[in-house]
Order: sequence, then structure tokens, then C-alpha cells
Amino acid sequence: MKRDFFSSSPIQTKRLGKKIAREVLRRKLQKTAFVLGLRGELGSGKTTFLQGFAKGLGIREKILSPTFVIIKKFQVPSSKFQVFYHIDCYRIKKPKELFVLGFREIISNPQNIVAIEWAEKVKKLLPKTTLWLKFDFIDEKTRRIIIKNFQV
Repeated sequence: MKRDFFSSSPIQTKRLGKKIAREVLRRKLQKTAFVLGLRGELGSGKTTFLQGFAKGLGIREKILSPTFVIIKKFQVPSSKFQVFYHIDCYRIKKPKELFVLGFREIISNPQNIVAIEWAEKVKKLLPKTTLWLKFDFIDEKTRRIIIKNFQV
């Protein structure tokens, strides 16, 4: 299934992230982590979306793109999901670099939610159930967010 959304402000992008997070929290645990793959150019809204997404999960810490540390880990309060991982693959040269950071274990745990910016760089490592989000820069204020494989 594919859904398109348009956002004309960072606030709207965060609201969409929050809404999607709440839908994810209502899901039953699967065999692996719930994985979101985010694609889009610099400035297209990926991190802004994840700020709202984390808030929707109940996370109070500030969400910044982990470009230099690659992975950040946050506890998900009061949920069957326990940990939210924010991964940024912008600096990744080869997908296997993620294995050194414990990626196999992270995506194997069904109590994890994993959001990956620049996910196209590691696509072959991601489960087929990955929720794909593509962020398109329309103009200075407008973004189109295309969500694929989304089942409510």
C-alpha cells in the first residue's frame, strides 16, 4: 500500500511523524524489529519527521541526526516496544559497516523500533517488511512524503 502526504511546514511534518508513531505502537510485535527506511535529499524533512515520530513514541529527549555517531538509542516508555534506534547511514560507505555496530542484533529484536535515514545505502540488509518513507523537496516550504508498505 502507498500513501502520499504533503507538508507545508516542519510542524506538519512532525505531526505526521507523531501520528505514524502512534499507529506503530498499536501494532502487535512481529518476529523482528519494526523498521522504517527514510530516503530523501539533505533538508527534505527526514530528521524533522523523526522528531515528531519519537515524540509520538513518548520519548522526551531531543532528536538530532546521528550523522557522526551513526546510531542513537532511546528508551520507549510504557510500551511493548522497549528501544527506539535512530540510525543515520549518510557516512556509511558499505552496508556491512553496520554489522560492527550490532545491527543484526538490533533488527532481530521484535521489541525494537529502528528508523534509518539514508536507508537506500543499506537496503539489502533491511527486512522486506520495512516501512519506506520517501521525502521529496517540492519548494522551500513544501515536502511530499510517500509511505510504502504501510498497513494499519
